[in-house]
Amino acid sequence: MCDSCGCNLPAETGASTENRKTIEVLGHLLEANDHRAGHNRQWFERHGVFVVNLMSSPGAGKTALLEATAELLGERFRIGVIEGDLETENDANRLRARGLPVAQICTGTTCHLDAHMVYGAAHELPLDSLDLLFIENVGNLVCPASFDLGQHCNVVLLSTPEGDDKPAKYPVIFRKADLVLLTKRDLAPYMPEFDPAKATDYVRQLGNAAPIQEVSARSGQGLDAWAAWLTRGVAELRKTRALTEA
Repeated sequence: MCDSCGCNLPAETGASTENRKTIEVLGHLLEANDHRAGHNRQWFERHGVFVVNLMSSPGAGKTALLEATAELLGERFRIGVIEGDLETENDANRLRARGLPVAQICTGTTCHLDAHMVYGAAHELPLDSLDLLFIENVGNLVCPASFDLGQHCNVVLLSTPEGDDKPAKYPVIFRKADLVLLTKRDLAPYMPEFDPAKATDYVRQLGNAAPIQEVSARSGQGLDAWAAWLTRGVAELRKTRALTEA
């Protein structure tokens, strides 16, 4: 829990003057965050960088997916990463070993990244030399969904061991997804209780028509479709930028 997203508020948030004041402060914080996020997005676009916010629970496979993506697209696109964790640079070091420039954000007790953190970290990266920037958010299916970072799209990972009902249990983050990746599908033979059709149906019940792809960073399943989705995103940003500059 943290003091900047409201996850530490008791359920009876309207029961006291103190809680009402806290909600008002949080509203101002979110407004300031959204203002910074808008500037971040404009800044990324001026540099021609397509930005993807990766969100999931801890252990869903975000870092493994980025390692596989670097191998698959590293010769086609210049890729950078902003890595968010409460502590350690373990994941950042895994990605640096793949030759990627990485800016680490250690949030301490904060359970999500925000636009101000991303702004600071992005200054550590050579944006003029990047085509594609991934923001690997803190592992959490709740709070990251509330904060715009200046990204162009949200990708939410749901791993096979987690169960197919997570979109029903954590609707906000899945409602905001521009793409849902069902990860660790190499484990499907050992976890037949995970039904991709059910997971898809839960997402559709949220009114979200985003594409849903099955992938495995270990076996390579679905990575070509993932790469194609990213390639379209980079191409669309370049097209929009060219029209704006014309």
